[in-house]
Formats: sequence, C-alpha cells, structure tokens
Amino acid sequence: MTLKSFLLAVLCVSFYNGYSQTKTDSIPKKPAQVVSTKDSVIDGKLFKTEKNIQAEVDTTAIKHLKDLPEAAELDKKWLDELYSNSLFDTIYKSVTELDYEPVDYPELSTDTIKARLERLNARTPFNIEYNSSLESVIKSYLKHRRGSLERLMGLSHFYFPMFEQEFDQHDIPLEMKYLAIVESALKPRARSRVGATGIWQFMYGTGKEHDLQVSSYVDDRSDPIKSTKAAAEYLGRMYRIFKDWDLALAAYNSGPGNVNKAIRRSGGSKNYWNIRTNLPRETAGYVPAFQATMYIFEYAKEHGFKPERPPFQLVQTDTVHVKQMISLGHVSKVTGIEIEALQFLNPAYKLDVIPKVEGKTYTLRLPREAVGKFVTNEDQIYAFANAEFNNREKPLPQVVNNDTKVRYRVRNGDYLGKIARKYGVRVSQLKQWNGLRGNNLKIGQRLTIYPRERVASSQPKTPKKVINTAGKQTYKVRSGDSLWTIAQKFSGVSVQNIKDWNDISGNKLKIGMTLVVSQ
Repeated sequence: MTLKSFLLAVLCVSFYNGYSQTKTDSIPKKPAQVVSTKDSVIDGKLFKTEKNIQAEVDTTAIKHLKDLPEAAELDKKWLDELYSNSLFDTIYKSVTELDYEPVDYPELSTDTIKARLERLNARTPFNIEYNSSLESVIKSYLKHRRGSLERLMGLSHFYFPMFEQEFDQHDIPLEMKYLAIVESALKPRARSRVGATGIWQFMYGTGKEHDLQVSSYVDDRSDPIKSTKAAAEYLGRMYRIFKDWDLALAAYNSGPGNVNKAIRRSGGSKNYWNIRTNLPRETAGYVPAFQATMYIFEYAKEHGFKPERPPFQLVQTDTVHVKQMISLGHVSKVTGIEIEALQFLNPAYKLDVIPKVEGKTYTLRLPREAVGKFVTNEDQIYAFANAEFNNREKPLPQVVNNDTKVRYRVRNGDYLGKIARKYGVRVSQLKQWNGLRGNNLKIGQRLTIYPRERVASSQPKTPKKVINTAGKQTYKVRSGDSLWTIAQKFSGVSVQNIKDWNDISGNKLKIGMTLVVSQ
C-alpha cells in the first residue's frame, strides 16, 4: 500500500468515527421538538407525558431580524429546562426516599470508587470515606439519574461561579456549591411542601433572619446572589457550632437542634455516619446525596458526561438599577429578549414586575448586549412602561378574589405564560390552582383561574366572531344531526374543520343554525 493510500484510509476512518459516535440521554442529541418537562426517571423507570403544545408566536412583539430556526428551537428547549421544576421534584423525592440496597453497576468497581473517594477526601474538608451505603447511592445515581445529572451539569456553568465567589468571601468550602443540587436542583423558584423556597431552600423566618425580604412583588429567597450570601452566612454559623462540615450540612437541612438530639442518642458520637440512624429520614439521606453528587460532578469526565452549556454565562450578563416600576413583559418588548430568559435571569420578581419602592433599590439583570440598548433608551422605555400600566384597568396587582373564579378552556397555541399574562397572575399560581406539576397543557383542558385583572361578568367569554359565509358552501342543522354526521356528508371535511370554520369549541349544535362546510 502506498503512503498516499494509507493516509487516505486513515482519514476516512477518522471521519466515520467522528460522526458515528452516539450517546443516549444527552441534551444535544434530542430531536428538535418541544421537550416535555414532566418526563422523569424515578427508580429506573421512565415516566412519559403527552407532547407539549407548541408556543404561539407573539404578534405584539417588536420585530427583529430573523434568527436561525434550528438554533432558536434549541434555545426554547433550553429555556424549558431552566424553567421546569421536574428535576427539583424528582431529586427531592430521591433524597427523602433514599435506600442503600446494593446496585448492579459493573462499569464502576468498588476499588475504583475507593481510590477516587480517597483522592476526593484528601482535597476537601469533608469526611468522605468509603462505605457500602455511599457506594450504593453513587451507583444508583449513575444508573438511574444520568440524564438529570447531565442537565444539572449544564445549569451549573451559570450558577456555580456566583456560588464560589460568595463562599470564597465567607471562607466556606467551595465544594459546598454541590449542596444546591441536592437542595433545589438549581431552581431559583423551587418550593418544597413545607414552604422552603429558592435555590438554597430558605423558610420564611430563616430568610428574614438573613435579610431576605419577601413581599407581594419580590422574594429575595429566589434571588441567586442574595440567597447564596445568606446560605454562606448560615453554613458558617453551623460550622462554628459543630466544628465539622458534615454536621454543618445536616444542621442546614434539619436544624442544629435535631443534630444535637442525634448526637445525644448516639452516646456523644460526632461522626455523621455514626449518628445518621438517629437523624430525621430526609436528613439521613441528605449528606450521602451531597457526597454522591460531589463525586459524580468531580469525576464527570471519567463517567462520560457531556453537558450542554447554557446560552450565556454569568459574566455575559450585567445589572441596571431600575428607576421606575416596569414589568419583564415591557423589557421583553423593547429589547427583543424572550420573557422566559428574563424570568430566568430575574427569578426574584414573583409577578414579573419590578416595583419602585422608596428607600429600596431593585435591579434588572440582562444579557450584556441588551444593557447598552436599555440604558441608552431608558427614558423612552420607562415612558412606554408607564403608558402600558396606565392603560390597564387595574395597574397594580390586586388580592386574589375567590368570588371571581374563571373557567378557561385551553386552545391551540396556548401555554401557561400566555394565559398567566392574560389574567395578570403567575404561572406558579396557575399550577397551584389546577394541580399541575409541569408546564404541559392539552387542547380542550379546563383551567380554574382567579384573575387579578377584572373580567367583565357580562362577558366572561371571548365574544364569538362573526362567520363570513360569502362564497362558501353552508349547511343548516337539522334534528338528529351531529358534527360527525354532517362531516360525512361532505368529501374531505372533518369534524375539526367544521369547528374551526365556525368557531365552535364544543360538540353541541342547535337546530336551524347555519354552518360553513367549505373553506
């Protein structure tokens, strides 16, 4: 074989390998379709949901140059991941129901785990020693939660730099950043069953102790930077009490009182693994989950994880001080930034409204390319926002009135954010009122809404549009007719066609009504 032929053969093999490698459960390889945020892997079983409803384009948005459709679709999928609480729900469940049964995972040997944990223990202040329970948790996560962990690794590229900065200032071990994975799955608006809120899951009272303010408009517990500072202060207090970072972690979860009780019941032992059986069930799984998460993140490359990075890094964003009340919807219109992206960057604003309160300063975080546009035109932007507020019948959010309940039927193109903006409520409220755990809706689904914006009682529904029958074939409904029997009378006409052409939402017909039966 000549040298030229040999080089050509090597090039062909390299080209083939580069395009033949496949990897399951990886974000970049998913089909370009809307991702269902409720799909989860729990105890090794995949729970599927219905296909998500495609979002309708907002025709009121300021027009911009067109984006590459494929890239825009990936951005939507990414924002869907950012705003979903499915990861928080499943991680919360895994910690509270953690078991330590042996897991068959031949790809990782016990000797390898021991060696890696020993190296990890040498470079961290945590007591990371091998035991069979920790091995079971690590293998269980690798076997059953690989997809979730890969998505969390992608999110961590945005959040971990701000965590490390705050922990460095407060002399907290930088590895404590992995605690946010266990606490909230990096969801700033995560809320537990007992009311703990934010990335670091602060209760209302504990948050107030650390100057995290909560009002009708703002919840500082959902502010990543403010809440991280509070978490660093609290963890520092716990360490000064127990002089042990594992016990500080346990105290962060269940309170120092429960840790002290466990120490007493264990005869004075202060090693976490010795007192674990005397801790509350959730806390007993808390430190193993933390250490297993730390191991997987630290050895992600060795386990073949290839996370997708977020569309922007923290350093690619900046803040501006807001001078007047403005909503994220207004900012979206004037900057062209998707409102979901603004909600991700500004999660502390509960109603997507940044208030103006005397004596307080509120900030708006934007991608850097939008900061200059906002600052240069802020007078016009505030004037636009003020005019929009004044045009509303009730410019300020009102207390929910249980007597003004509205039943809304989901239509094609609807999504939670669109419906929430229409009625002046939050997406989280829509979920709470209707028992929704994800963001998926089905056409025809009925939602209960308690609107903040006044809805005229005389016109609770959208006025029925006038059907233009000029030049179209029509049919007069007779006794015994149904949409299906009428559709059968006309070739190529379906029941849905008749509904769409005549603006019919249900299946009821009135004798004598005239229907359009051609396009």
